[in-house]
Amino acid sequence: MNLPNKLTVLRVIMIPFFVFFMLVDIIPGYTKWIALAIFIFASFTDMFDGWFARKYGLITDFGKFMDPLADKLLVCSALICLVKNGSLAAWMAIIIISREFIISGLRLIASDNGVVIAASYWGKFKTVFQMIMIGMLIGDLKFKLFKIATQLVVWIALILTVISLVDYMYKNREVIRHDKH
Repeated sequence: MNLPNKLTVLRVIMIPFFVFFMLVDIIPGYTKWIALAIFIFASFTDMFDGWFARKYGLITDFGKFMDPLADKLLVCSALICLVKNGSLAAWMAIIIISREFIISGLRLIASDNGVVIAASYWGKFKTVFQMIMIGMLIGDLKFKLFKIATQLVVWIALILTVISLVDYMYKNREVIRHDKH
């Protein structure tokens, strides 16, 4: 197993620990910071596994499958925990998670038809803002300016989520129309 794939597996392994620290306040005043540290580290493994894979030609079928799955598991787990903690409105999490399911379905249809759907810039911007949003919501600093900045980032992440969905659907409309099944 190459380094990018090991980083992807590490990210998956970190998710239960992240969720535990998000939901169980075992060290009052510090638990959220442990969860945030795990989330940030996991987010960086996503960035580095892709960079290493592309730079050194270490792209594998396992990585093509597991990397996006690991990302979705991390983000969806975080969103669900944030809804449970009252930090994020459920409807916002539903929109973000629904987008992930829709794009995954689109990719499955495309793959079945011999088409590979690459990540778009809108999708990459969306991911960056979702990661920043999740980090800010976990940190939950009590400064008024931070609260305003967090709400701005939440809305930007939500808008980018919708824009990236529309972008993927529009650019790949032929895949849907010409599904061989």
